[in-house]
Amino acid sequence: MQLQKAQLISQDGGGTIEFMFNPNQLAFSQQINLTKENGARTGRGLPKVNFAYPEPVTLTVNDLWFDTHEQGTSVLEPLSQFAKAVNFIEGAPDTEKRPPTFVFTWGQHQFIRCFVTKLDYTLMLFLPDGTPVRAKVNLTLEEIDESTTQPGMGTPQPSASQRQRDSMTNRRSQRRSTSR
Repeated sequence: MQLQKAQLISQDGGGTIEFMFNPNQLAFSQQINLTKENGARTGRGLPKVNFAYPEPVTLTVNDLWFDTHEQGTSVLEPLSQFAKAVNFIEGAPDTEKRPPTFVFTWGQHQFIRCFVTKLDYTLMLFLPDGTPVRAKVNLTLEEIDESTTQPGMGTPQPSASQRQRDSMTNRRSQRRSTSR
């Protein structure tokens, strides 16, 4: 079996970002927002909690290595793709200013539709003339509900947060109809 590279596949017609070395872990995070009513208390004296809504999934990909030492070229060129990912799309009208969107994939797995919310990189090895040839990159990606597709991607599936919102709405509707 051939090694599959992890990628950020552009949803806006821009360039796909392929990782030079695959990540060694993917860290997913999601939380639910709560609202606490100050005056209302439960039988145990705790504030009454209402469940507001789930936040989008956040995916953290750390320790992505880029190394151009053998080629003797600057590692800044491959890193420039990531710099574009945290800037607004060029040429977009002022009303549509936003960062580019991607699908994070690895092999046959499409993990999340997302945009890059944070980019950290460290230059770690230099040629005698100061040319950086090795870098470590950390990315934070945030899920979006956008329903755009790439050719061959199939029908987009609802995001995890959308499925949770739909499930909560259905349960509320069922409770209302049974309480009448």
